[in-house]
Amino acid sequence: MAPKPYIFLIIALLFIFLPLTTSIHFKLPAIFNFGDSNSDTGELVAAGVYSLEPPYGRSYFTKPSGRYCDGRLIIDFLLEAMDLPFLNAYLDSIGRTSFRKGCNFAAAGSTIEPPTARAVSPFSFRVQVAQFIRFKLQVLRLIAKDYYHLIAGKKLHKYLPDEDYFQNGLYMFDIGQNDLAGAFYSKTFDQILALIPSILTEFETGIKTLYDQGARNFWVHNTGPLGCLAQNVAKFGTDPSSLDELGCVNKHNQAAKVFNLQLHTLCKKLQGQYAGSNFTYVDIYTIKWNLIANYSKFGFEQPIMVCCGYGGPPLNYDSRIGCGKTEVLNGTTMTAKACSDSSEYVNWDGIHYSEAANQYVSSQILTGKYSDPPFSDKMPFLLGLKF
Repeated sequence: MAPKPYIFLIIALLFIFLPLTTSIHFKLPAIFNFGDSNSDTGELVAAGVYSLEPPYGRSYFTKPSGRYCDGRLIIDFLLEAMDLPFLNAYLDSIGRTSFRKGCNFAAAGSTIEPPTARAVSPFSFRVQVAQFIRFKLQVLRLIAKDYYHLIAGKKLHKYLPDEDYFQNGLYMFDIGQNDLAGAFYSKTFDQILALIPSILTEFETGIKTLYDQGARNFWVHNTGPLGCLAQNVAKFGTDPSSLDELGCVNKHNQAAKVFNLQLHTLCKKLQGQYAGSNFTYVDIYTIKWNLIANYSKFGFEQPIMVCCGYGGPPLNYDSRIGCGKTEVLNGTTMTAKACSDSSEYVNWDGIHYSEAANQYVSSQILTGKYSDPPFSDKMPFLLGLKF
């Protein structure tokens, strides 16, 4: 009898060729985003869990913006293409913060499964969903007729979503990378594969909760090639036999593929299960793999080596010194500095992509051909990107 993880693979393959029947329409009033550092626009920093210092943010915001990047993230480019403003983090409530067009619950380091004692972020997917429920409840209370006029009249309208935005908005997800990457520190490859169904069960529970709250439009990113991140190459790629032809850690990428296959199957299942729902599954893995494999074709010079790091070639990454940080190593003070031109690098800090790489990934998402169902025939926007 086949091992249990591979039975899931066989079942997934049976579903994978059944296309999702409906697609997202892009005239959306608001975006509600859930995820990790791939789409965190300031949540973890606003929570006081971590701080970002220059050179983070230098390529677009000119200063740290709460994003783990030198500039914009994939979600920022997608929102620009949809003619929507950047999302504010749920916890970032200082000043004239507007949630009119949605809210971002994503937090760097977050996992789908509940956090362990060693987790970077306490904001697991379940917590993010709970934050959304509280956010929605508070918004509906504030815009209720009597209370609305009592407090601020029409001025409040500029800062909060309308009630129907919660049903007509787009719910975006980019999470799961940390569940897999973190598991490699304590589990065998087979144990990690066996863990994937329970991770996705937790994800499914969150999706059901959001559906019960009125969500109907779901946009799900799969996870990228984890084995091509300098952090994982430095830790798990010291044996050349563990690397593939691109210099990426084989088992990390294999785990990501298994996760993605089962995630795709889950999206198909939920599409058929939830009446009136629209699920779009986006193949981020293939887009990022193509970028790393053909980096020079797209104007990059370094596919894996880090722009902002320490140690020099081939990785310029040292887990003891984060980007922009200064530490004492072997009695000498060292600083992890940024390269002169981050647009030449796919990887920004060893874990996260550069703004230039995020722009490329976004441009490929917006072709519609990496999604199930494809949406290129329904795409109302054209991008003036360099790719």
